[in-house]
Amino acid sequence: MDTFRDKVAIVTGGASGMGRAVCEGLGRRGARLVVVADVQAAGAGQVAAGIDRAGGKARAVGLDVSNEAELRKTIEQTFAEQGRLDYLFNNAGIGIAGEARDMLPEHWKRIIDVNLFGVLNGTLAAYPLMIRQGFGHIVNTASLAGLIPGPVEVGYALTKHAVVGLSTSLRMEAAPLGVRVSVVCPGIIDTPIFETSLLVGNVDRRELNRRIKSGFTAMNSEKAGKAILDGVEKNRAIIVFPGHARVLWWLHRISPSNLNFVARKFLEDFHKSRMPT
Repeated sequence: MDTFRDKVAIVTGGASGMGRAVCEGLGRRGARLVVVADVQAAGAGQVAAGIDRAGGKARAVGLDVSNEAELRKTIEQTFAEQGRLDYLFNNAGIGIAGEARDMLPEHWKRIIDVNLFGVLNGTLAAYPLMIRQGFGHIVNTASLAGLIPGPVEVGYALTKHAVVGLSTSLRMEAAPLGVRVSVVCPGIIDTPIFETSLLVGNVDRRELNRRIKSGFTAMNSEKAGKAILDGVEKNRAIIVFPGHARVLWWLHRISPSNLNFVARKFLEDFHKSRMPT
């Protein structure tokens, strides 16, 4: 299928992990232009250069999605220059892990600004343009933590549940206007977020990551990027992967108490990863 051929796409958080994989996948699938947007401008530039070398066409933009004016400017300029905007992947996000009792007000504000308002800023800028042209697809990255409870990542789960609610509700309003909306809810993916997440509560990062990854098989970013693009191509409302994520989501929908064992394991792993004060 040529779903992405000759299309214009913007991907936030495109310098690494799933965002990078999506950008590279769009390039391989014939996109007219891939705008690689990331707060890490140098990394975005490297991804864009790689896409160009591989025969695609990309442009790098350094921006912080929590800055509404910056993100809106990028979206509106791309639309004006290209005459269209086919896809917006609101993928940028951060992680903060720790028990709610240890989180400070600035922790809550930062994760909401990036993970929720970053998605909302992009959506509010692109949605009117897509309505005007009569087509387009907004793809918001949430998480499995937006579908099931997420102990020791309460702030993260808060934002991801909100992104799921935004996306699934807007999808209903947008469909009659020709605009599609999907939400991506991955489980454990091997991305840099494990190394860049802020940890609160005096936790040994290496030990915590070891325990988390020992419980589930992490999917690599390249396979995750393909799963996202395949799901978008099929216009799935909620794109859940890999297998363990689909199983946990299914169990939760049958009965939320089914996941009590997962919550207990996360808490135990976190407590065992604490370092002596």
